[in-house]
Amino acid sequence: MKTILILNGPNLNLLGQREPAIYGSETLDDVAQACASEAARLDLAVDFRQSNHEGALVEMIQEARQAAAGIVINAGAYTHTSIAILDALNAFEGPVIEVHISNIHRREAFRHQSYISARADAMIIGCGTQGYVLALAHLAQKLT
Repeated sequence: MKTILILNGPNLNLLGQREPAIYGSETLDDVAQACASEAARLDLAVDFRQSNHEGALVEMIQEARQAAAGIVINAGAYTHTSIAILDALNAFEGPVIEVHISNIHRREAFRHQSYISARADAMIIGCGTQGYVLALAHLAQKLT
């Protein structure tokens, strides 16, 4: 069974509490459960993680080089600032799907730039938390 690392960046631990008009009412635990259900249906395993710390996210991506077939990443605000995360993703050989709950292109101008997209094989933006499930389905297809 192939493992997919699902990586969440800063403030996503507050999902369901922080700006529900933008991010919805589902919690990160709800997203993890939906991903586990979809992964089981797709015969995948998921390693679902979150950190508010850039270096920790980089280390998780580096670990995935040996442990994961693909990565789904919502880097949160680090999407727009982190060359370190981009460099770590560039060292990962499997497919990478970038996910954003909101449509970053309809928000503040500084959110329009994504360093992650320079490495991502696909982007799912503005589909709410369902974007994670869509990313898993896309990865399952890419990995077969």
